[in-house]
Amino acid sequence: MAEGAIATSQSGESLLFLTDEQIRKGVEAMYFAYRGFTADPDRILHQYGYGRAHHRAIHFINRSQGMTVNNLLSVLGVTKQSLNRVLRTLIEDGLVESRIGKRDKRERHLFLTETGGKLEQELSGAQRARMRAAYRVAGPEAVAGFRQVLEAMMDPELRRHFSTLKDNEA
Repeated sequence: MAEGAIATSQSGESLLFLTDEQIRKGVEAMYFAYRGFTADPDRILHQYGYGRAHHRAIHFINRSQGMTVNNLLSVLGVTKQSLNRVLRTLIEDGLVESRIGKRDKRERHLFLTETGGKLEQELSGAQRARMRAAYRVAGPEAVAGFRQVLEAMMDPELRRHFSTLKDNEA
């Protein structure tokens, strides 16, 4: 079974049979794809002395300008201490602005500055270009299938975070 087999059960649902070797190749493909996906931003981040944690923070602050620190903690799944180190650097470097909440003075809301927005565009532009090229090669059906696979791999809580991100087509 080189490509896997699809069978239909008595209830009419499609069942996919893959060998352990096929699953292993998929896992390995994800590892190597991730290396490619992060390589371009890593080169850009290195110029600023930043790492992937900075990139993730910048990305999600951009996606939800004004999000609270607690919400960002939840989305990123990192410790408060780790996030505070990243945010402190981004704020000191003028990329992120932290504002006290208007309704709840205990909350801190995060916004990208103009400089932060420019860095986010540079980082996400590199990743979008790579994704666009790969999608073009794979075709629309593969793109839809790839997204289904990614969503199916998410834990339920992470899928909720993913589904609540507003769709703002750029």
